[in-house]
Amino acid sequence: MKNFFAGRWGIIGVGILIGILAALLQKLGNPGNMGICVACFERDIAGALGLHRAAVVQFMRPEIIGFVLGALAAAYLFKEFRPRLGSAPIVRFVLGAFAMIGALVFLGCPWRAALRLAGGDGNAIPGLLGLIFGIWIGTLFLKSGYNLGRTQKTHASAGWMLPLIMLGFLALMLIFPQVAGQDRNGVFFYSLKGPGAMHAALPVSLGVGLLIGFLAQRSRFCTMGAIRDFIIFRQTHLLSGFLALIVAAFVTNLIVGQFHPGFQGQPVAHTMGLWNFAGMALAGLAFCLAGGCPGRQLFMAGEGDGDAAVFVLGMIVGAAFAHNFGLASSPNGVGPYGIQAVIIGFAVCLFIGFTMRKRIA
Repeated sequence: MKNFFAGRWGIIGVGILIGILAALLQKLGNPGNMGICVACFERDIAGALGLHRAAVVQFMRPEIIGFVLGALAAAYLFKEFRPRLGSAPIVRFVLGAFAMIGALVFLGCPWRAALRLAGGDGNAIPGLLGLIFGIWIGTLFLKSGYNLGRTQKTHASAGWMLPLIMLGFLALMLIFPQVAGQDRNGVFFYSLKGPGAMHAALPVSLGVGLLIGFLAQRSRFCTMGAIRDFIIFRQTHLLSGFLALIVAAFVTNLIVGQFHPGFQGQPVAHTMGLWNFAGMALAGLAFCLAGGCPGRQLFMAGEGDGDAAVFVLGMIVGAAFAHNFGLASSPNGVGPYGIQAVIIGFAVCLFIGFTMRKRIA
């Protein structure tokens, strides 16, 4: 059966749907210009688990759970569940950690950079330029033979690990729901104020996550891949979906009154342009070296890719480092050690890029 979502209009349709749903999630309670942000939501999950103690970013985000389980459902339904792993997992874990650190210096993943732009946040422009720059560096490594090695087929149970973890998180959300006025219920921490306290209702967030996860698995939607493919091959297939997301979110924001152009006072954003650029450049380089944006890593994990699951866990642990060590930014600017972390992150990613090529120039 032909996969409609793998075609041009399919990927554009998925981009439009994500853009509309993300803007509506913001209207329904998610933080400003953060209807969907994979990095921010995984950061909130790290907080909910107590891996960091930044009180304003603690919430078990159902959208992330839905992304993985929706992709799992699509993979099984269309016989694309392929359990595999073994391609340099420790390297992928490190790349995930530094991708998260770079994203939290900017304050958002590529999806949120697009949504920030669609909401009128001018600070997203250096972030998106940095993302392109980082991916461009990554393409130079790809052209010179960079390769993390082949994955191996494995037991189905290995491919089920991250989906099972997400199912466990969902079960715990139902057992230990948020209680008004309490910052903890059972095993989970909850924010009483700040971005972590802002969220749509559980059924809505989970439903949106499941739908996007299902469609993104079918379409192979990937923001990093969109830019990478255009730089290397001048292909615009994935890019058309990414641009459709931005346009759809922009139009939806205009309709519901969420478009507020400017640089100052934007929600969960700072105005340090150089570090918005550099943070996303680091994240873009790490995404490119790992082979997918943070959303795509969740979708691949849902279809049985254990290496993508390791990258996801690296991002969650990276979020813990970012907040425990003062690396993450805030609306006041870059964290006390954020600049040093970006520099170290670039050094690590370049080391990986130069030393993991099949041929050394």
